[in-house]
Amino acid sequence: MSKVKVRIPATTANMGPGFDTLGMALKLYNEIEVQETNGGTEIYNNGVREEEDFKDNLIYKTIMKTIGKQGYSCKGLKINVTKCDIPMSRGLGSSSACIVGGIKAANSITGVKMTQEDIISLATEIEGHPDNVVPAALGGMVISLKVGDKITYSKVKLPSQLRFAAMIPEFEVSTALSRKVLPESYSKEDCIFNMSRAAMLVNALNNNEFNKLSLCFDDKIHQPYRKKLIKNLDAIFKESNKLKSLGEFISGSGSTLMAVISNENADEFTYCMKKFLDGLEDKWNIILLEPDLEGVKILK
Repeated sequence: MSKVKVRIPATTANMGPGFDTLGMALKLYNEIEVQETNGGTEIYNNGVREEEDFKDNLIYKTIMKTIGKQGYSCKGLKINVTKCDIPMSRGLGSSSACIVGGIKAANSITGVKMTQEDIISLATEIEGHPDNVVPAALGGMVISLKVGDKITYSKVKLPSQLRFAAMIPEFEVSTALSRKVLPESYSKEDCIFNMSRAAMLVNALNNNEFNKLSLCFDDKIHQPYRKKLIKNLDAIFKESNKLKSLGEFISGSGSTLMAVISNENADEFTYCMKKFLDGLEDKWNIILLEPDLEGVKILK
């Protein structure tokens, strides 16, 4: 019976003004092993069998949807999450990792050679929007848009000097709640504000214009409404700026906060920010990350 091991990167989405459009893969990974069996399905977490109904497992549901579309018959599966470094419900693409990893695993088991476009289209169909699944599949920072059922994407040139400090609290923010707090409509001025920042962000990255990034991560579409769901956001962003961050934004729908920093300032920023976060009432963790440029990968 065929067996495959897949590595999937975390992702950060929205990235300030790029609501549901901009996303980037990060060097923080989940790994899954999937084996076809003669009968029955079992889900494991680091070798320990999960007791809940496997039919609710997103990796399992994605694999079954993928092989169903391919007309492949599978008697049973053994799914083992061997590494789970992407925290759940923290705005770092944990559900996208399950979806993209499940599709990649299913594609390997069936032997059907799906194109990148096929993988992205199916992943977006399952997830509902492309901003996390596209960078998880491709790596790097990606602009994605959906027209009908077709996903069009373009990679952004990322300067090698940039690092991303993910500040992850112990509390979660549900995607449903973070969507609920958003208004139904926006003023023309707010739309122009976001369009100008998103366009400037992409070009500033292309041209290594780091002095412009602090303006580029400003946003009036989602962050002003979601920040009330994340305790101490203003204080953390203020401290990040004081420690020479190049820009700050909410990762996905939260609760993770992201600071963009230069490589030469990375160690000092991380050390000083950790001391600041340790003084807050909630427990926070800080992880210094680089962009992942490969995307989902089958491990030998």
